[in-house]
Amino acid sequence: MSSYAVVNPATGETVATYPEITDEQLREAIGRADAAHRAWATTGVEERAEVLGRLVELYARDRQKLAEIIVREMGKPIEQALGEVDFAAAIYGYYARDAAKLMADEPIALEDGEGSALIRRGSLGVLLGIMPWNYPYYQVARFAGPNLAAGNTILLKHAPQCPESAAVMEELFHEAGVPQDAYINIYATNDQIAETIADPRVQAVSLTGSERAGAAVAEIAGRNLKKVVLELGGSDPFILLSTDDLDAAVEAAVGARLENSGQACNAAKRFIVADELYEPFTEKFTAALGSVAPGDPTSAETTVGPLSSAAAAERLEEQVQRAVDGGAKLVAGGGREGTFFETTILTGITPENPAYAEEFFGPVAQIHRVASEEEAIALANDTPFGLGSYVYTTDAEQALRVADGIDAGMVFVNVVGAEGAELPFGGVKRSGFGRELGRFGMDEFVNKKLIRIAG
Repeated sequence: MSSYAVVNPATGETVATYPEITDEQLREAIGRADAAHRAWATTGVEERAEVLGRLVELYARDRQKLAEIIVREMGKPIEQALGEVDFAAAIYGYYARDAAKLMADEPIALEDGEGSALIRRGSLGVLLGIMPWNYPYYQVARFAGPNLAAGNTILLKHAPQCPESAAVMEELFHEAGVPQDAYINIYATNDQIAETIADPRVQAVSLTGSERAGAAVAEIAGRNLKKVVLELGGSDPFILLSTDDLDAAVEAAVGARLENSGQACNAAKRFIVADELYEPFTEKFTAALGSVAPGDPTSAETTVGPLSSAAAAERLEEQVQRAVDGGAKLVAGGGREGTFFETTILTGITPENPAYAEEFFGPVAQIHRVASEEEAIALANDTPFGLGSYVYTTDAEQALRVADGIDAGMVFVNVVGAEGAELPFGGVKRSGFGRELGRFGMDEFVNKKLIRIAG
């Protein structure tokens, strides 16, 4: 039986199943993508950018349909699903506008002044993208947008619970003008993916997912001398040191925790609060978070929908229970009804508690009290992860000091939800390596070829 199926997490209904690719079909797909690269890479960056521009129009045309698909697949509230479609389109639009500039030759000033030298960017070939379920369109856009613009061809392996959105994206890429074999959706098994990474025709791989999946993919890629970009988990700190508007800070904190029903790698998960603000923040944050009840993801009024699957909800429930068994205080929530999980707050989590080093993938927040800026930075860094972070303070110099001190790939100061197509996304430590989006994302899978010309 195929593992690729649309199972509506709100109802438990299996909506549709999709057959896995056969070994022979997979080998053919790799060969087709390899052959297509030769032509796609020579079409010219301007022509490839025009294709991405047409994709923006198609996403706008099918906006409602695309959003409804991922509501069915992984339970994203409809307004957030519409927002994700828009963000994915914005990413394609960014590379449609800026691809030629990002791929332009880069002159190098020579020490001896004799002759000239430049870096000319070119495609690598066939890339494998392994995508997660939590942002079905956005994650693909981060990978496919810059790499198609660069002239690479793509094999796209989506999460098993996102086969419908995966199929629709392939259709839209082709309708926009991407050649049939330059973007191929594959419903592959883990064993088949291991073989695909090892195939000499595949030049590199990008994965967004769990630490376990990242380690497995990186091991295979390393054995086969393939470049890999990994965007893994996060337990992002939200550091509140001072504020002249506590209500606004609380509102930002709630938004930072509940995006995508709390199922975002770069969501704020650990709230680190200065001693003098701890009590009022905890009171207001508990009231605000507790006022958000999980609901029907098809309703425009819903902020938190179901978790992505019954297994995800059960894992989160077990995590919360382990945290409490380890000495944490359950301030609010903790209940589960099927895949719907209450907004939950934990305090008193010590380094000895298993929860201290874990990522909670759902609407569960931890609150910590600190006595100083230095203690806040130390606590923020005392995690295996290093993806994003948030710093709230009225002191501009303190903001930069704290930003410099945090071990993370991204720091947002006095703002949440400020990601953009032009801003690089990625982490350090066990949150992975490499960058997506912006010019740094464009540079991950290109050959930066040196051309040195005599005087």
